[in-house]
Amino acid sequence: MSASRYKQLVDQFAARIQAGQLEPGTRLPTHRQLAKEHNMALVTASRVYAELEKMGLVSGETGRGTFVRDMLVPAGHGVDQQPVADGMLDLNFNSPSLPSQTQLLRNSLRELSLAGDLEALLHYQPHAGRRHERAIVAEFLKCRGLQADAEQVLIVSGAQHGLACTVMGLLNPGDVVAADALIYPGFKVVSETHRLELTPLALGRDCPDLDTLEAVCQRRKVRAVYAMPTLHNPMGWVLDLAWRERLVKIARQYDLLIIEDAAYALHVEDAPPPLASLAPERTVYVSGLSKSVATGLRFGFVVAPPQKVAAIERVIRATTWNTPALVTRMACQWITDGTVAQLEAEKRNDAMQRQQVAKQILQGVDYISHPASYLIWLPLPEEARADQIVTELLAANISVSTAEPYATTEHVPHALRLALGSVALEDLPQALQKVRDVVSLYIY
Repeated sequence: MSASRYKQLVDQFAARIQAGQLEPGTRLPTHRQLAKEHNMALVTASRVYAELEKMGLVSGETGRGTFVRDMLVPAGHGVDQQPVADGMLDLNFNSPSLPSQTQLLRNSLRELSLAGDLEALLHYQPHAGRRHERAIVAEFLKCRGLQADAEQVLIVSGAQHGLACTVMGLLNPGDVVAADALIYPGFKVVSETHRLELTPLALGRDCPDLDTLEAVCQRRKVRAVYAMPTLHNPMGWVLDLAWRERLVKIARQYDLLIIEDAAYALHVEDAPPPLASLAPERTVYVSGLSKSVATGLRFGFVVAPPQKVAAIERVIRATTWNTPALVTRMACQWITDGTVAQLEAEKRNDAMQRQQVAKQILQGVDYISHPASYLIWLPLPEEARADQIVTELLAANISVSTAEPYATTEHVPHALRLALGSVALEDLPQALQKVRDVVSLYIY
């Protein structure tokens, strides 16, 4: 088939889908059927569907076929979704907030205006942060089981920036990075932008399968592994010490860099030691205050082995020069005066209260969560289509996320991720009841 004919076929399918002639959920011919019908090579038929998938018009599902996507569902419905409309109950983005936070900000700004070092905050700062502020973070991290020198701490503009600086500083385009089959979408975005190759690790019911990691390391040169052992996003797992020790053993055997994402670690008291404490020579620990204080407070920190600090610091210089001094000053004040510890405790309690609401409303529905997490993972049966459920919920002014933004596999499981932290507590039962009602139409 000529290139022009191939393109014409792509355009014909696209026009029919966009005109509504092929309805959402329609199963398209198999690759072989398409090839036979249009007298083309099988590889060309696959290219047609691949092109349509890149356009966001179809989704291919291993073992099931190729289906027309619901065009009412925003592409990627997760990390790339636009802000929700007024009146929408947002179970998609997790942005927990407490009533006391606004007054805390007012008080801090008032105190900051009287601070003796205010003039210094108007100038450039050291790229990794001022040493006394790095020391404050290092002392703070002791409560999370991590011992680190101030020189190992780099202050960044939120955990997402920390992940980006780590990847850009320590990895090269084309490097193979092992990551769970379902991961935090922000790391997917960083990996795609930096042209990393993510290789997925199979998931069990309770943890990622480390046999998969060993197998892929035996076959290929894996450069790093990305892990979220304490309150996994989206699965809510807290992985036990034995799992962590085995990951460290594999990392040492195959010389892997470990990138530990601890964004949600604040929700778990008495968690097993972080990977960075078990393998400090090869682990970069990334976290911040977005989840514990406020998502708009873009303050994060990276703890790295001494020999890797300079490379990460150089990327901070290249991307932001330094974290805004005013934000850093305020965040460090909240760490030292106990405000962060207070807010973390309050948010753990708030998350536990919301999980209790979910437990009551979703009784009898199979879902995965942690009792102190703001997240719920709701698998769907194979016959249910997540995009159809999302569309119905959007029509009812409820926004949720599909599995698509989280999946590192070609086959995207049909599931929903519910974030409980952005909806007012009094509105949460209504939102979850509607989710249950719509999902039940496909499960029962």
